[in-house]
Amino acid sequence: MTGLRVPERWTRSRVKHLVRSMRAGDAITVDAIEQAGEYAVYGANGVRGFTSRRTHVGTHVLIGRQGALCGNVHLVNGEFWASEHAIVATPLANVDERWLAALLRVMNLGQYSTSAAQPGIGVGQIAPLHVYVPPPDEQRAIADYLDDETAQIDALVAKQGEFIQLLRERRSAIADAEFQPSVGKRNATIRQTLIRLERRPVPGLGVVTAYRDGVVTLRANRRADGYTMSASEAGYQGVMPGDIVFHALDGFAGAVGISDSEGQCSPVYHVCASRNDVNAEYLALLIRYMGTSGFLSTQAPSTRQRSVDFRNWKTFARVPLMLPPIERQNSFVTEYHEQTSRIDALIAKAEEHIALAKERRSALITATVTGQINVRTARKAS
Repeated sequence: MTGLRVPERWTRSRVKHLVRSMRAGDAITVDAIEQAGEYAVYGANGVRGFTSRRTHVGTHVLIGRQGALCGNVHLVNGEFWASEHAIVATPLANVDERWLAALLRVMNLGQYSTSAAQPGIGVGQIAPLHVYVPPPDEQRAIADYLDDETAQIDALVAKQGEFIQLLRERRSAIADAEFQPSVGKRNATIRQTLIRLERRPVPGLGVVTAYRDGVVTLRANRRADGYTMSASEAGYQGVMPGDIVFHALDGFAGAVGISDSEGQCSPVYHVCASRNDVNAEYLALLIRYMGTSGFLSTQAPSTRQRSVDFRNWKTFARVPLMLPPIERQNSFVTEYHEQTSRIDALIAKAEEHIALAKERRSALITATVTGQINVRTARKAS
């Protein structure tokens, strides 16, 4: 908050002079937190669950103490339990709690974390920080202005979110319309449609991963979170572009598709080629649909939470499916790519609008609480 040109009527102060108290919440055991209850339990990043007792009543500003998101700010009103992972700041009577919460968010308190291994922040880092404070009536005017302006932005973001959801439902409907009907289709099994490949891996090639969104590509092409890293490369197998790659533990959730890369993958995958009378892309889409619709979950045992085990090839090979004539397979793949590419483009555009709106929201809040926008002038102009 240094180096800013703020209105002359604003005074320089410290965070500790804006609050009656600032201290960590009270410890609570995991067993005492329920999925439903009378009072919300706030932790390092918002609500953790519910409990039958409370520690606070009224309006308070909560600051996350620990974890990757330490320093995040929540304005809480009512009766609740604040855990030891949250700092509870109670504003003075002449300090607008909405303005204070906005100010603390803009200050990016997480930058004052004292540990890299387990990020954390305490009262000692926050209380002495310098801030610029407008008079109480201007604090309220700033808070009112931000309430109005951010509500409009949030409404636009919500509309875009609803639009994205409708587009995703339309995308799903394309697969539903193709894969649910049985008329004009023949019964088959995975064994009758796929040939299992067992290539030797080429040393030095990257690792290929099947993601739950149906993309199969080199791990280097995607960020590393969202899947389990293998401890070693023992038993790895080669993968070529055009191979159907099925994750034997995550395939039930959609981790299957056509590889776009040459590389290698772990033995938890089945790497396959389609037989001559089957379109490989159609079959990959069908198997993925069978997974995401829940059918594959009924065809194999569950070995761990949210996982279905198809590592045994015989188990996977006997999975039943229905196929239309090859001409229909070919035409559907073309139609599917045309329709979903248009939908994906609309989704990407909507997501871009959301990102820009959120950037504008953040910039607006920052400019307002630091005095770069005169809210009284801004209101008259609008």
